[in-house]
Amino acid sequence: MHLYNSNYTADEGRWPARPFWPPAQVSPLLGSSRAGGTAAQVDMQASDRYVRQCLLPEIGTEGQQRLARARAVVVGVGALGTVQASLLVRAGVGETVLIDRDIVELSNLQRQCLFLERDADLGTPKAVAAAEALREANSDVSVTAFVNDLTPSNADRLLASADVILDGTDNFEARYLINDVAVKRSIAWIYGAAVGTRGSLMPVVPDRTACLGCLFPSAPRRRQPTCDTEGVLSSATTLVASLQVVEALKVLADRLESLNTRLVSIDAWTGERSSVRADRPEPRCMTCGQRQFLHLESEASPSVRLCGRDAVQVPGGDRELDLAGLAGKLAPLGEVRSSEHAMRFCCPPHELTVFPDGRAIVKGTQDLALARSLYARFVGN
Repeated sequence: MHLYNSNYTADEGRWPARPFWPPAQVSPLLGSSRAGGTAAQVDMQASDRYVRQCLLPEIGTEGQQRLARARAVVVGVGALGTVQASLLVRAGVGETVLIDRDIVELSNLQRQCLFLERDADLGTPKAVAAAEALREANSDVSVTAFVNDLTPSNADRLLASADVILDGTDNFEARYLINDVAVKRSIAWIYGAAVGTRGSLMPVVPDRTACLGCLFPSAPRRRQPTCDTEGVLSSATTLVASLQVVEALKVLADRLESLNTRLVSIDAWTGERSSVRADRPEPRCMTCGQRQFLHLESEASPSVRLCGRDAVQVPGGDRELDLAGLAGKLAPLGEVRSSEHAMRFCCPPHELTVFPDGRAIVKGTQDLALARSLYARFVGN
């Protein structure tokens, strides 16, 4: 990976020339990882980094060594995902993979704990900003970042090698994709969601517990509350993410007998808690019972409104774009900020953030037709 283009200067109102992302750390399409990764099988006697964790009988030295050999994938690096990733990396999980489609904005900083104001100022991709912060927290382990939307065409490739998957997403479409891959590949995953002061979580272990399709055969038809309509308490997202990581650590440390095999709902404000049994697969379930992976075999949605955002995501058909060339063409038409990972073009009252795979986030509208029209006008068909 390269540094910011030094031709763009702060004096011109564009991104600064100073390096922000270190070289050879992240690939927006293929991903790359820092040397170390599975080499996180550290000498437990020589290092005191994990000594307090090893003292826990629930984990111990053997469990810590299992963590060092493990690969966890966090899908969605937002309010849930940043907490999940931070706890996993600090716990000594050998490799943590981050997948996120979005950039950092100022409104994220209230609850997304790995980001700084400069990340929002620069519009840094969330996966990239989080990976850099995590490497500063623990250089013993590997952190890999993918600046991608999770789609039927890439879900299996991105998730198949995980030992556990953590849900940090904000939509059922992505969760059903995770569920399909997890059941198909026999990978444990931890569902999680939070809005307002409430949240819920559930571990899914294929062939052992219920899967998402067992409890929710289809996505809710009624419009669901979002952080944009209901607000969100940062303590609620932190609580849910922390409990998700507890379940993930049980999986990675081979403590499956300790799993809380229930769909748990909790209110961080009132302390109220409820749960539903989810300890058995449903034989009639289309996914784990009949092994039909309909979401994985479907086509990606054409354009989607982003949860909690006045923005629309327009897919690019997995084509590869020359961001530097596009930035040069658009520069006479408005303010352009560009890096190898994203190009941001301001055309008030709208703003387009374009990624190397052709995908774009059009900010300033929730009109799908208008977003596609702006994409076609400035990026092309």
